[in-house]
Amino acid sequence: MIHVETAVEEPWPEADWEALASRAVAAALATSPYAGIARARYTAEVSVLFTSDEEVRTLNREYRQKDKPTNVLSFPMVQADMIEGLTNSDDGEVLLGDIVLAYGVTAAEAAEKHASIADHATHLIVHGLLHLLGYDHEQGEAEADHMEELERAALATLGIADPYVVREA
Repeated sequence: MIHVETAVEEPWPEADWEALASRAVAAALATSPYAGIARARYTAEVSVLFTSDEEVRTLNREYRQKDKPTNVLSFPMVQADMIEGLTNSDDGEVLLGDIVLAYGVTAAEAAEKHASIADHATHLIVHGLLHLLGYDHEQGEAEADHMEELERAALATLGIADPYVVREA
């Protein structure tokens, strides 16, 4: 079973971000090779924080030594080489990790892509969940292409268009 814990802070507008985060996490997990985690005998937990650019900038500076906000940060709690073993685990609860989204960056990127903030936030959560599962697009073109393929597949199950196709206004 998968449990998604959400927290929403200013300046995110009023919306059902909890349901959006739960759908995005479930879709990303279902289209990954680790779909069995959702059917495991334990609870896998993911935390999603919707926060400000300044908070993300602070986290990015502290954990990645990059003094700027970014759209999404992921903090895995399970080592990548241990993920596969989770599908057969019977531990009571496993914290997969945390995903943090910055409102200003997310909103600006959504506008650039001619997408809704909700659709772009969904994409970023899918992307973040894949990082929690050990994927890293910074490890080369093949890994980046595979990650994008999984993102497209997950988003398609939610009726969201390919985020890597440039759209006109």
